[in-house]
Amino acid sequence: MTDPADLGAGDPRAVDALDRLVRTEGRAVLATLIRTTGRLDLAEDAVQEAVLRALERWPVDGVPDHPRAWLTTVARNRAIDTVRREARRDEKEEAAMRELDAEAPGPAEVETDLLRLVFTCCHPALATDAQVALSLRTLGGLSTPEVARALLVSEATMTKRLTRARQKIAAARIPYRVPPPEDLPERLAGVAATVYLVFNEGYGRPPGPGRDLAVLGVELARLLHELMPDDPTAIGLLGLVLLQHARRAGRFDAAGTAIPLAEQDRSRWDRALVAEGVVLVGEGLRRTPDRPDPYVVQGAIAAAHALAPTWADTPWAAIASWYDVLLAVHDTPVVRLNRAAAIAERDGPDVGLAEVEAITDLEGYALWHASRGELLARVGRRAEAGEAFDHALALGLPAPNAAWVERRRAEVG
Repeated sequence: MTDPADLGAGDPRAVDALDRLVRTEGRAVLATLIRTTGRLDLAEDAVQEAVLRALERWPVDGVPDHPRAWLTTVARNRAIDTVRREARRDEKEEAAMRELDAEAPGPAEVETDLLRLVFTCCHPALATDAQVALSLRTLGGLSTPEVARALLVSEATMTKRLTRARQKIAAARIPYRVPPPEDLPERLAGVAATVYLVFNEGYGRPPGPGRDLAVLGVELARLLHELMPDDPTAIGLLGLVLLQHARRAGRFDAAGTAIPLAEQDRSRWDRALVAEGVVLVGEGLRRTPDRPDPYVVQGAIAAAHALAPTWADTPWAAIASWYDVLLAVHDTPVVRLNRAAAIAERDGPDVGLAEVEAITDLEGYALWHASRGELLARVGRRAEAGEAFDHALALGLPAPNAAWVERRRAEVG
């Protein structure tokens, strides 16, 4: 056992490190228990009991020399007790009991179990909100109340959402396995999209109490990269979230209002994350020279911003070119809107405004109106800018962005 004093009792960083250790190891234990028992609910309850006991005992007794083995033992015993208490067990559960009594799996088997869990949580048969919630619950190790708070819904709503997801897995007989090679590219795209949604849920708002979803999104991207280190999507996704997360400390003021990129204090950016992200993006580009993965291209754009020492040094011509590449592999209206912003910086607000107004299928998107309002203000059409900002606010924006738009609305008069 580690000396309890080494935990730095009372130090928030030590508490947070202990929490991450327990959840990370618990994730691996959960993946194995699901395989052995064939039951998501039983495995979740058992691992949750082990996690709670670890968070209670380890700060007092010290961290075990083998944390995963400790958690596995506690969770396995809980699962065995639960199955034995049930009056009737079928042959499948009897077999699961025998496997639970077997030796702990090796590293390679644990890695495969984790991959199975990732693809189960992100199965296309589940609705997107269910995939995100289930990923936070099982892969992130959050409790149901924590997931509810993170996604800004009531605990009752989240309980129902998770219950429906589990029922869907059982009713649709969603397999707990890694997809066959021919299905892997499409399925991996869905997994990456879910992880990126988790990251963006946190990235779009300043850090607050409880688990930070941006940090959790980075952890999940790292996990996917560890499990599939040669895949361009996994490489690009991790590079992208690291480069974006590197800038997060400068994205909000003390009141929680979003700070535009042009006004951010770049000395607050995490240069170690920038360096790591740039290397990953380079690796992704080397692996897909002819048709880059969309996450790799977005990472290249993020790298161009992150490497610029000042706003004035931003290489807008390169960024606009990267957006052209992104449109070739991932053409969406939002990508076109972001490209228009780069065009406005490269060629002037008049040109950028024309690009924005050429995007005709985003009139229900608040950020389209906010972007249009900003460019209208820059070309001196203040009354129209005010109307555009009003449209953006009426459609609804996240609080940090709404505060910035309100400020700009007041400035145009």
